[in-house]
Amino acid sequence: MLSQLYIKNVAVISEASIGLQPGLNVFTGETGAGKTILIGAINAVLGERVSKEMIRTGETRATISALFTGLSPAAEQALAEAGYPVEENAVLIHREISADGKSSCKIDGRPATAAILRSVSALLINVHGQHDNQQLLSPQKHLGFIDSYGELDGLVREYQAAYRDYMLVRRELASVNTDEAQKAHRIDLLSYQVNEIEAAELQPGEEEELRAQRKLIQNSLHVTQALGGSLAILEGGEEVPSLTSLLSELAENMTQAANYMEAAQPIAERLTDISYELEGFPGEIQDLIDHFDCDPSQLDAIERRLDTIYNLKKKYGSSIEEILEFGARAAAELEEIETSDMRIEKLSAQLSSLEEKARSQAERLTQARTKAAKLFVKAVQGELIFLDMPSVQLSVCQEHKEMSLDGADELELFIATNVGEQAKSLAKIASGGELSRIMLSIKNVLADRDNIQTLIFDEVDTGVSGSAAQKIGKKLAQVAENRQVIVVTHLAQVASFARNHLFISKAAREDRTFTTIRPLSREERVRELARISGGEKISEIALRHAEEMLRDAGN
Repeated sequence: MLSQLYIKNVAVISEASIGLQPGLNVFTGETGAGKTILIGAINAVLGERVSKEMIRTGETRATISALFTGLSPAAEQALAEAGYPVEENAVLIHREISADGKSSCKIDGRPATAAILRSVSALLINVHGQHDNQQLLSPQKHLGFIDSYGELDGLVREYQAAYRDYMLVRRELASVNTDEAQKAHRIDLLSYQVNEIEAAELQPGEEEELRAQRKLIQNSLHVTQALGGSLAILEGGEEVPSLTSLLSELAENMTQAANYMEAAQPIAERLTDISYELEGFPGEIQDLIDHFDCDPSQLDAIERRLDTIYNLKKKYGSSIEEILEFGARAAAELEEIETSDMRIEKLSAQLSSLEEKARSQAERLTQARTKAAKLFVKAVQGELIFLDMPSVQLSVCQEHKEMSLDGADELELFIATNVGEQAKSLAKIASGGELSRIMLSIKNVLADRDNIQTLIFDEVDTGVSGSAAQKIGKKLAQVAENRQVIVVTHLAQVASFARNHLFISKAAREDRTFTTIRPLSREERVRELARISGGEKISEIALRHAEEMLRDAGN
């Protein structure tokens, strides 16, 4: 249960530490005192979306902490699976909102994400706000009520898995089973592309090699002249000494000098090495000249080959590698289309089997929903009778539809508000007070299907008064016998049933508004119930009536 709630710098709440107890806890106070802000703070610490606007004016950050104790095994397991093992059967959740719009979350002092908070808090607490009544106005939500009551999550998951498999093969079959004319056109195109690429017999790196050959042929004269000139320099002529003999003579002179001058020794050695190496150059250059086979007639063939590669690149890719990859993909698609008849036959058989399985699962789910709907209506009807709505007849309109992800059923809640009237859509004829009591009835019925230990109701009594309000208080007290219930209310009849009554008030000090939240003593409860019932001017009659309400409620 939620044992302690700490709030700092949230709207008009400067700082508040709120102790909550098992059973029924109620919050009352004047309009605008901060009751809605309190619910917003609880939602924030549970991981809901927050805005920097909730930070108190003049402050840079807001913080909310919630201490949960006596956790259920399911909540402990969820926390452990999320990486936050529980100690001493308690967990502290903390959230901080900064003025720059960022927020941080912690579980037992360790960082967490808002998504983790939401997943974990779903097993800790269930908040029912006024906007939740709008779920009754949306027939799409009614299916969820029946599935939750019938505990059909397992059946729903099994059906959804079968339906997804069926739709996957159905989409694949649709993509394969194209029009014959379109298929023939595609085969012609792919065949042409594959044949054109294969006929070219391209090789990776071929284009670079061809360009190098072309460059060499185009400059063959320069190459032969350069090679011959280099050889002439090295070998010399009749009137010109060779470079090798000159270098050899130079090395010999330096060697002679080194015999008498130690500093010349390194130069002599280097020149000797160079002269030895240079002696091999003429033979190597002569070998290049002898083997230089450059046929200018090959230039035309090279240009034609480069043109072929260029034209293919314009169609299929920016390089030979990309062209070959395109050809491989086209060949694979061509083979797939040419064998599509066999594939269609195989997929059709597979689709038939998967459709049969999905429809079988859908039928099982439909039958389970039909059974659960009857029990759900009966259970909610009993709650409505208790809440002074004996004439209201609730029913479920269940119709078949084409399979979709949520099944093959359309479900909608119908009511007849008076005996003898025809049942009509709940979304069209229910009043605000009726919606509040119907939603409370549904929440109470569904509460028995989960292990959530804390339920929060924000002004669940909207639109009701008199004996109906008293019945709501009594029903909330009954629910609170087995779990913690927290209620924000404007009705004394509801507040009188609380075991822990907290009062929210606001006051102005030094041009600032401050909200305080404190538990009431029994005497203070009498005055608060009298104020709620009769206004600010509290009479003796109002006090006696408040006292009587508390006694009737067992307080």
